[in-house]
Amino acid sequence: MGQQYDIWENLMRLRPEFYKSFWQTAVMLGISVPVSVLIGGLLGVWLFTTNRNQIFANRRVNHFLGFTIDFIRAFPFVILMIVMMKPTRMIMGTTFGPVAASISLSVAAMFYFARLVEQNLAEVPKGVVEAALAMGAKPSTIITKVLLNEARAGLVRSIAILIIATLGTSAAAGLIGGGGVGDLGIRYGHQRYMADVLWTVVALLSALVVCIQSVGNYLAARLDKR
Repeated sequence: MGQQYDIWENLMRLRPEFYKSFWQTAVMLGISVPVSVLIGGLLGVWLFTTNRNQIFANRRVNHFLGFTIDFIRAFPFVILMIVMMKPTRMIMGTTFGPVAASISLSVAAMFYFARLVEQNLAEVPKGVVEAALAMGAKPSTIITKVLLNEARAGLVRSIAILIIATLGTSAAAGLIGGGGVGDLGIRYGHQRYMADVLWTVVALLSALVVCIQSVGNYLAARLDKR
């Protein structure tokens, strides 16, 4: 009982730190996820539509986009954060804080999401696109009303995967002063040998991941027309 009381007392004492860390994580996700969905989505559509036999087929552009996306994705996130420190300082005036960390998170996430979008669009039946072309649909209509509309269930699942991946990546943001729940677990759970804090952070993050994936699956099932 005494040990349990000590654990509970430690967690209650660190409650302000938990609140602060959750807010920092929310800020990082709130900035990086929308940015990566918007820019990464555009990159993914561009990558897919410039592929062979697509509406904007262009071998050179497609190879350049594919190489660039894969090159950035190959960077370990810790290395990417270091590379992005100077651009981040130029944009934000600092490299510390959750907002500054969101820039590196956004760069990593947008190229990751671009490949997810490409895969989702590749699953759209070719016959649907061919039918739209036969009816004289404009390229913009094919992209918005056919490709994105037909792939919407998969895109929702991909956004859920993106949020979860970014949540995991945000734990490394503490290395540049970004803070967050992962950083709390590292500082107190690992560096100060407070196992109760570490396992609490793990439990909270696991619950959050399950909730995000469940919501994503539910929405995707509602949007799936098959």
